[in-house]
Amino acid sequence: MIRAYIENAMKHAHYEIIDQPNEPYCGEIPGLQGVLATGGTLEECRANLENALDAWLMLGLQLGHRIPEMDGIALERLKASA
Repeated sequence: MIRAYIENAMKHAHYEIIDQPNEPYCGEIPGLQGVLATGGTLEECRANLENALDAWLMLGLQLGHRIPEMDGIALERLKASA
């Protein structure tokens, strides 16, 4: 389920060129506040953005944050078993 969420979220990613010599590419995913990354190439930026999304999701789920639905996929915090 998490992999499907990440794949769908990455389809919504937006990239732009910024004025930063070593990492001129910047990417973000609208609707997922704080998920952004930079890179020296577009491919590197995309990979960094996917890693940032993965870390953002894992931390959010662990802390019980509400994760916005993405293309009909909803993630909820896993409850610890006793």
